[in-house]
This record gives sequence, C-alpha cells and structure tokens, in this order.
Amino acid sequence: MRVGALVVSLTVLALGLAATATGKSSAPAGIHGCAIDNLNLKNEGRLTLGTDNPAFPPWWGGAEKKPWKVSNPASGQGYESAVAYAVAKQLGFAKSKVEWTAVPFTQSYRPGKKPFDFYMAQVSYAPDRAKVVDFSNAYYFVNQALVGRAGTPIASAKSVSDVRRFRLGAQLGTTSYQYIVNVIKPSQKPLAYDTNDLAIQALKNGQIDGIVVDLPTAFYVTAVQVPNGKIIGQFQAASGQERFGMVFRKGSPLIACVNNALANMKRTGVLKRIQQIWLAKVTGAPVLK
Repeated sequence: MRVGALVVSLTVLALGLAATATGKSSAPAGIHGCAIDNLNLKNEGRLTLGTDNPAFPPWWGGAEKKPWKVSNPASGQGYESAVAYAVAKQLGFAKSKVEWTAVPFTQSYRPGKKPFDFYMAQVSYAPDRAKVVDFSNAYYFVNQALVGRAGTPIASAKSVSDVRRFRLGAQLGTTSYQYIVNVIKPSQKPLAYDTNDLAIQALKNGQIDGIVVDLPTAFYVTAVQVPNGKIIGQFQAASGQERFGMVFRKGSPLIACVNNALANMKRTGVLKRIQQIWLAKVTGAPVLK
C-alpha cells in the first residue's frame, strides 16, 4: 500500500472521527486526587511532554512545523499525539496548556533529570530501563516486524530460521535491536544505527538486507520511506507481549494519575477508538515462526 492509500486515507478518517475519540468538548475534566497544583510539574500549570524528532506517522501526524520534522506532535494527529492529548484532558489540561520538547529516544530512559513530565516515542517497557525510570501502564501492545526490499533474497523468507543468514540492522538502544540479537540470532553481526532514519537509508542502499522495527512503523516505512519496501513478516513476542508505556522520572507523582486516565480511556472505549482511527491499517502481516 503506497502513500495515497495509507497516509491520506488515515488523515481523512481521523478528521472525521477525532472528535468522537477525544470528545467534542474542550473543557478540562480532571481526575479525583490529581489536582494540577499537586503534580510537581516541570513547568507550573503546564504539561510538558517529550518525544523524538523526527516524529513519524502513524504515531504522529499533522503538517511539519519547526522544530519538528515530518510531523507535528502538537497537532493532536497520529496515535501517540491523540493519546497524549486525551490523557491531558483527563488530567484537566486544556490543549493550550500542553507543551512539547524534542528529546532523542535513547536519552528518554537514561538516569537523571528529565526535561519532560512524561515521554512518548514507542518506548517499550524493559526491566533494565525500569531501574532508572518509571513507566505508565500500557497504551499499546506491539509486535516487532522485519522489513526488506522486494525482489531481494530476504523477501522470500518464511521463518525466523530463514532470516538468520541475512545481515540485519535496527536503531541502537531499541527493543528491535535486542530482538535481533537475543531472538533471531543472525549468523552475521547485526548493525546498530543512531537513528531509525540511518537504518532505513542503509536498507535502501543495500548495506543491510533487512531492518527490524515495530509493526505499525513497518507499514509506514514500506508505504513512504522505502519505494520497494516489503514487510517480510512480524514476530511473536519472545516472552510476554511487548508494550509501550509513557516514560517518567523515577518517583514522579504523575504516574498514578496518568494510569487512572488510561484506565478511564480503556473503560469508556476512548483508547480503542483512537487506535481504530490511527492504526486501523496495521494488520495482515504474516507471522515468522
């Protein structure tokens, strides 16, 4: 599926359904016991959120606006942006009280002070990460996927064992890279890249045979970024289902309030509707066993 079918159709669908997913009223709601004055926020009275830059669909959407590249997290479009603003509304923040700051992915879960109240950029929960930062409950469960180029030998792979002889790559510090090392265990040492953009460019240049990314990202890569890209397949989670969570500094009092907001969104169907809007096309990849 190319750009017109994936990106344009998702945008049209989202514009028609976004009000249903997040509610038409812009008035803040608030959660009992989570008064804004008690949340120990980075900036008083404002919710400061972080993500990586560039901000790629389907997680983020809207027209590119400086300093953001590709998309604009403040647009409210894209799955993570829509979830962020729905959580903010639950907490009592009007959209005008939400600010965004660019933070590289690998910096989000390192020890130390944070320039954000919480961070969203498809960060998977992992025990080693949870030693130095805290995670919210899951806002999305995900599988890893393999992307290659149509017409190359890897495109005919049907199983994990078929994939092992190829040279693979992924972004450094991601669970995608760890999946290559710990589960696929290729015969050639995998390559790690500072950004996903660099991994994708290496694939386009033929320097590697395939990249591992989360499944929704794989659909965007093959529709937009790699002209002859092909999703070879998705992988079943090695142990338990991989989940994305918001990232917080250790001990943040905001975590319980965000978890309450997510629970409300799950109970009322808001989270499911946001997923249907922005990730509706993320299905159908074969499973590599």
